[in-house]
Amino acid sequence: MRLKISHTTVYEYDEPVPYSLQRLRLTPVDGPTQTVLNWTVSVDGAKVEAGYADQYGNRVELVSAEATEKSIRIVASGEVETRDKAGVFGPHQGFCPLWLFLRETPLTTAGPLIAALVETLEGDSELARMHALMEAVHAAVAYIPGTTTTETPAEDVLAARTGVCQDHTHVFIASARMLDIPARYVSGYLMMEGQIEQTATHAWAEAHLPGLGWVGFDAANNVCPDERYVRIATGLSYTDCAPVSGMRLGAANEDLTVSLSVTPSATQTQSQSGQGQSQGQSQGQSQGQSQG
Repeated sequence: MRLKISHTTVYEYDEPVPYSLQRLRLTPVDGPTQTVLNWTVSVDGAKVEAGYADQYGNRVELVSAEATEKSIRIVASGEVETRDKAGVFGPHQGFCPLWLFLRETPLTTAGPLIAALVETLEGDSELARMHALMEAVHAAVAYIPGTTTTETPAEDVLAARTGVCQDHTHVFIASARMLDIPARYVSGYLMMEGQIEQTATHAWAEAHLPGLGWVGFDAANNVCPDERYVRIATGLSYTDCAPVSGMRLGAANEDLTVSLSVTPSATQTQSQSGQGQSQGQSQGQSQGQSQG
């Protein structure tokens, strides 16, 4: 599937910011489940200092602004060709050893509630237990925006039983690592059925399983990632994958606005329109409902 994405982030301040430095993780890269056809990241009100690949292989741009600016506008956009591989990303790649993805972080530290959830899991293989875990997290954590923050740890999410996609992901990761299964956080985009404009990027987990490698599990939607998903970054938790993160000096108040659209590209839409009604109905049924 060919997807067209436009993601705009605007920071506005009530007075000029003396200095700010931000990391942008907004650029997808080619891989087993996607090919980037074209992509640009433009920045107004700040200067791109450098670009590099971090320890997880994510593309990062450093952006700075100083003294005179009261707004920063960041636009990431392009087209990505995606492939449905039933959630299987494949063998581990890169410099980080697999054991690193067993490490606890402040957002994925397991406590008694995570331990109790893990004890309920059944399955005759690690793959079956991961599917059971995805279903259990989906059932345990209701999708309710505004009840958590980017700093809410997995144990607190499970205690509150509410959260958003990043919270489902942190609970899944903490549980998988408790089972001695390497797990990582994935940030990206999801094309949601019947909803072009979206309020946030998406997140899901991947577990490394024998014979398969990395396999994706989206506990927020209780599905394995398919052709509707575009990967941007991976890491131990949200902290490693945040689309925009950094620091600023000064006492200015900040107002953040995000707009995001994910749609089939014009080429994709024209191709589908000529393939008959039966295929269009089949695709619509397979996409299901998404929660973001």
